[in-house]
Amino acid sequence: MPEVVPLRIERGRGVRIIDQTRLPHALVELELRTLDAVCEAIRSLRVRGAPLLGVAAACAMAIAGETVGADDESLAHAATAVRATRPTAVDLHRAAEAARAAAAAAGPSPEARRAALWDFAERLLRAQRERDAAMARHGAALLPVGARVLTHCNTGALATGGIGTALGVVREAHRQGKLAHCYATETRPLLQGARLTMWELMQEGIPATLLADGAAGGLLASGRVHAVLVGADRIARNGDTANKVGTLALAAAAARFGVPFYVVAPSTSFDLRCPSGAAIPIEERSAEEVASFAGVRTAPEGARVFNPAFDVTPSDLIAGWVTEAGVLRPPFEAVEALLRDAGEYAGIH
Repeated sequence: MPEVVPLRIERGRGVRIIDQTRLPHALVELELRTLDAVCEAIRSLRVRGAPLLGVAAACAMAIAGETVGADDESLAHAATAVRATRPTAVDLHRAAEAARAAAAAAGPSPEARRAALWDFAERLLRAQRERDAAMARHGAALLPVGARVLTHCNTGALATGGIGTALGVVREAHRQGKLAHCYATETRPLLQGARLTMWELMQEGIPATLLADGAAGGLLASGRVHAVLVGADRIARNGDTANKVGTLALAAAAARFGVPFYVVAPSTSFDLRCPSGAAIPIEERSAEEVASFAGVRTAPEGARVFNPAFDVTPSDLIAGWVTEAGVLRPPFEAVEALLRDAGEYAGIH
């Protein structure tokens, strides 16, 4: 299978992305040449996935340096615009600020600052690919031979630019001959599991079954699943983890039926400034995403809608956090050492 490349950096010009809203029916690439175009692509989920959002944010800053200005004020405005697109994913926020710092460190020359911004974006993408590979190895080691796993939302190449976080573990376990089957939730309301995860699994030839979100509890109760693997958009200091809405219900069901629940996320998704899940900002999205399906209104006009994009899983429901440095276990006391050793952006400074 050809490698899935969701984002290509075109230095000095912009970025080329796969429009993930068009999958699986069409593989369409978009050229983004302005800050506004990148911000629109992030808001509309044309580019998505916590680690890849970090790379997209870095690219947005580099594009701003080319088109708006590389001075401190221009980059500060650009970073504000980028941060406003998605409030929950910490990689995006952190990358925008780290890009500003890289430009500042390059000195006053506009040319040097622009070069530093592109250098930062390219290093960030390379480092994410390396982190993905390491997480895949650590995660696969947790699974038994003949493993049947359940995953939620999309955490593959489309979400990171490498081999993926949770889905990277699935891919590595399959490569090692350990994986028997992968179950994927459809992931309402935008169906990232049905549209994106199943597309990636089928491209790889990995045995997989799609199920409705509401069927996951029964599947876990059946004893057919050895582990649940999910990603993360932000992990608080105490291990509480924000991920795609529906993750909390999976974690609660997994705990009830004795199925290990693992979060697979790079060090960049940990936020030590955030003390617990209660402090994680949760993005709420348009009511139309829930009240309509495939562009057709399904709910009565005027129906009230609650549409959070994420929920928070308490740390006591999580068996382990798979990182590029290894597996953290409850009570999560090693997290500060992990980040001190790895650095918030390991390998890119």
